[in-house]
Amino acid sequence: MRRNRALPTMAVTLLAGLVLAGCAGDAEPGATGAPEATSGESGTAGGSVEWRIALNQTADHPITVSVQGMADRVNELTEGRVDIEVFPNESLGAQAEALQLVADGTIELAIISGPQLENMNTDFLVFNLPLVFDDIDHQMSVVNDDEIVGDLYASLEDRNVSVLGAYTAGDRNIYTTDKPIVTPADTAGLKIRVQESETHLKMIELMGGSPTPMAFGEVYTALQSGVLDGAENNEVSYVSQRHVEVAPYFSYTRHLIVPDYLVASTSSLDELSAEDRAIFDEEFLASVEEQVALWATATDEAIAAMEEAGVEFSDVDTSLFADAIAPLVDSSLTSDNARAIYDATRAAAA
Repeated sequence: MRRNRALPTMAVTLLAGLVLAGCAGDAEPGATGAPEATSGESGTAGGSVEWRIALNQTADHPITVSVQGMADRVNELTEGRVDIEVFPNESLGAQAEALQLVADGTIELAIISGPQLENMNTDFLVFNLPLVFDDIDHQMSVVNDDEIVGDLYASLEDRNVSVLGAYTAGDRNIYTTDKPIVTPADTAGLKIRVQESETHLKMIELMGGSPTPMAFGEVYTALQSGVLDGAENNEVSYVSQRHVEVAPYFSYTRHLIVPDYLVASTSSLDELSAEDRAIFDEEFLASVEEQVALWATATDEAIAAMEEAGVEFSDVDTSLFADAIAPLVDSSLTSDNARAIYDATRAAAA
């Protein structure tokens, strides 16, 4: 049954006591066992459960902070029936690994980037397309709206993966080691790191660059050594991963605004009673509001750090990049369902 995940109006008031330090960007797991307990009218269907959530973000990343807050509140509101332990820093593995462990039922929850889900159902590529979202508010109004995403998110349940909703990973821009990028022509011949997504590979190709898929943790050394000429990401990741030290030219191409998804083992969700599932869903949506506010603060702090480091900023004519990558939209929307999701997403921007 589809649930109404429509996101409430974004709150800007943060929960008391949260402290944000540095942050990281881009996305694994082990086994758990739920102790047997007697069932009741409330609580879980079979008693209490102990869940793990895998993230690739650092402990002080806005998503991790928000997820930890969600876990704490769920534990309190269910009186300990649902205990969620948070594992940041890829301590349970990388994203592709974490997604498989969720599907296997080895772990219960993970934060997964868009390209990983695109590999399971190509219709997820809609939200990985450049310029599909106007801004973060538009993005959040879509990716947590059941009317638009309900069927898409449910499409993986036959593989034991339930997509519950998404956080923002901010807008992505190009940064380079030796020169600023002002027009698409400036990327000609440059090796630009991208995530492992056919969509993102084609995107950089249309800009004129040479897309280079690479694990996120390898990018700093590759930029430093000249294996890469640049990369694309948000300000928070750029600073927290210290790419600011080796790629001092930051160009506001704003070509992507990508989500990070919360996914769950479908069989694990089925262990929850209706009462505890309602608590979990409500606290997830609260964590999304919190994360968006934290993200705005983290972005402001990252920009201040970039200015202090002497980064050369370039405000570009984004329409030039939009025109260059426009063919990617039509060539990517190969199913009626993908086209319908795209059209609904664009309509939501009005």
